[in-house]
Amino acid sequence: MTPLSTDPAARARLRWSAATSSVQIEGSRRADGAGRSIWDDEIAKPGRIRDGSTAEPACDSYRRVADDLALVAGLGLDRYRFSIPWARVQPDGRGPGNVAALDHYARVVDGLLAAGVTPFPTLYHWELPSAVEADGGWLARDTVERFGEYAALVAARLGDRVSSWYTLNEPAMTTLQGYAVGALAPGRQLLYGALPTAHHQLLAHSRAAEALHARGAASVGLVNNHTWVLPLRDTEEDQAAAAVYDLLHNRLFSEPLLSGTTSDLEVLGLPPLPVLGDDLARIAGSIDFYGVNFYNPTTVTAAAAEDDIPFEIVPTPGVPVTGFGPEWPIMPSALRDLLIDLHRRHPSMPSIIIGENGASFPEPDVAGPVEDTDRIAYLSAHIDAVGEAIDAGVPVEEYTVWSLLDNWEWTDGYTQRFGLVHVDFSTGERTPKASYGWYRDLIAGARAAEDAEAARA
Repeated sequence: MTPLSTDPAARARLRWSAATSSVQIEGSRRADGAGRSIWDDEIAKPGRIRDGSTAEPACDSYRRVADDLALVAGLGLDRYRFSIPWARVQPDGRGPGNVAALDHYARVVDGLLAAGVTPFPTLYHWELPSAVEADGGWLARDTVERFGEYAALVAARLGDRVSSWYTLNEPAMTTLQGYAVGALAPGRQLLYGALPTAHHQLLAHSRAAEALHARGAASVGLVNNHTWVLPLRDTEEDQAAAAVYDLLHNRLFSEPLLSGTTSDLEVLGLPPLPVLGDDLARIAGSIDFYGVNFYNPTTVTAAAAEDDIPFEIVPTPGVPVTGFGPEWPIMPSALRDLLIDLHRRHPSMPSIIIGENGASFPEPDVAGPVEDTDRIAYLSAHIDAVGEAIDAGVPVEEYTVWSLLDNWEWTDGYTQRFGLVHVDFSTGERTPKASYGWYRDLIAGARAAEDAEAARA
């Protein structure tokens, strides 16, 4: 089979996108009356952020919209994924919308449309208003309705120009890292007590989808972070550990959307999720596409019998790693295998959008050219893997690079760089890397192939 990255006709099957998120690039955290989010609270905890940074000014993108739109246009993207922070629109997580914030994102949308790029906003990229968290956050069913109200406010302002929406980004990471082990905001350590947040997030997505569709949206979905789970050894114990991790990281979030069922938590001796009435029917009928974020596989082995968690995450043997080290192994075939398996289990699923895929590698802090050949190799190999999945019948319609810009990387601060564009965080200067030119040329080749196919038809 000819790799997707070298076959223009195959490339023409996909739309091409790049992504950012508000907390990671915008800075101006209090501008225009913005409220506090759980990440403001996390930043305020001593020693919580690896390098002591504060996401201020990050890439200063709230004030440098024109600079970033020029970079988007220069790539020739089909769509640009960005996020709208809830706490800017509703500083207290309820009540009327903040006009200044909504006007700002209206200008972003207008700028993208003027550049010929379709806007593709995300309504929630981990930035829960602090006031909502104080009222229970994603543990509280009331947050479902509050999120739906927020979505309706944004749609009322932007829905005449935006037809495609992501609702939630990576609910699995909110549940597992935010509420279960505390690695991310809001920093709770509830272990299995975090699991109700999975159902409440999916239900909130369904409420938001209803609000968006009611205001003319044509395509609404969410994006789940998926990983291909590998047992360290081919033993019954490691296979069982892998099955449990797959349930918690993947199926707990995919099955309600794709089959209308909840995962069986009895295998862990846990009570069922707090499902009421027609919750599952609402969730199952709520997506027009299924978003997949993918970065790496996860290898697990059985934990000691006395441990509360029956698996242990271990390095994936025999593969290279990104700038995060063994925590983020590089295995492009894992993306192919995950997509094929997902489609095998759900043959009637809607089209798939790769909502994020990318890698961080060590790079200089100061402005200047970056020959990021490792990133190009990573992206090229994963695009090839998407091509192999397409050839196997998986309905992938879009691929998105994370990220357009180097950014503030959550609790890792400025220590990891994912961007196609280098950002000097001391000056804000933006310098396209070699990968930027590579991705631009790949997109141009895909467009040329599409034109050639149309001419032949």
